[in-house]
Amino acid sequence: MANANIKDIAEIAGVAISTVSRVLNNHPDVKDETRKRVLEIIEEHNYIPNNSARNLKKTNSNDIGVLVKGIYNPFFAKIIQSIEEEIDAHGYTMILHYNDDNANDVEAAIELILEKKLIGLICLGGNFSNLNLEQFSELEIPIILASTDMEEQQKLDFFSSVTIENEKAAYDAVAYLCNLGHRRIGIITTGEEDQCIGNLRMKGYKRALKQYGIPYDDRLFEIGEYTFESGFHAMNKLLDKGQDFSAVFITSDIMAIGASKAILSRGMRIPEDISVVGFDGIDFARFFHPSITTVNQPGEYMGKKSAEILFDMIKKKKGHQHIILRTELLEGESCKKL
Repeated sequence: MANANIKDIAEIAGVAISTVSRVLNNHPDVKDETRKRVLEIIEEHNYIPNNSARNLKKTNSNDIGVLVKGIYNPFFAKIIQSIEEEIDAHGYTMILHYNDDNANDVEAAIELILEKKLIGLICLGGNFSNLNLEQFSELEIPIILASTDMEEQQKLDFFSSVTIENEKAAYDAVAYLCNLGHRRIGIITTGEEDQCIGNLRMKGYKRALKQYGIPYDDRLFEIGEYTFESGFHAMNKLLDKGQDFSAVFITSDIMAIGASKAILSRGMRIPEDISVVGFDGIDFARFFHPSITTVNQPGEYMGKKSAEILFDMIKKKKGHQHIILRTELLEGESCKKL
């Protein structure tokens, strides 16, 4: 295999990219059998590990990576633009990489750092709840998690982060519907594999129901992904159940737009028949008809702050920082008072 990279070696060996990195760095936490197999494959394919973690400190690279989860969510557009402006202002170069929805975010981050010799990385979205901190400890570069979340505090001690209070924001959105008189409120959110944002927003939904004395009904729950099409199909599944509900909370605007299209395509009206609340505050939600009430995240500031923290760490001005930004509910035309 010509020009084999670290991902190729990992796939041939049947191990994670981080395991190949550990072998390259003589890390003790690798089984002898695994180490031998990886080294044999490296030799067989003439892989030269110039981009291994131990060489990151020797490079004069000015490249900063931005790893984006998924290619369909327009919420990230303004964040990326804001990050790029800050990186350019500091005289550095941005390398943008979109990670597939089904890909492992931890391995994608490690691969990007090693192959591009990055001196810093900002991760937009993604699931980092299942990582082993030792996988990143060898890399010794600042990593900022933006617009994602972790429930385990010890992991926040290793990364910097810029996020929102996802559970509270979801609670406020559902409480808004409760205060309008709604008692049968559906939800479309991501599945169990999303242990970060989706899980926290689900908790906020359930907490609001409990606060207002409304029992949780699993029949009013549907799973979607961060695409228009997914929201459309999830809403149709929810409607096909034949349950009587007057409102639905959807944990991203891109899904909320698809869901709203499903409602309207059935000859139903928004908000007369079903009220809709989304999440993110993207422009599409504002210009959809009817405009969608949504939780607005300060995307541009989130990007700017992420880059500022990164450069503080690169220049050794400050250590890890964890910034929590406020959200606000933007009222559109998609909700009705009962």
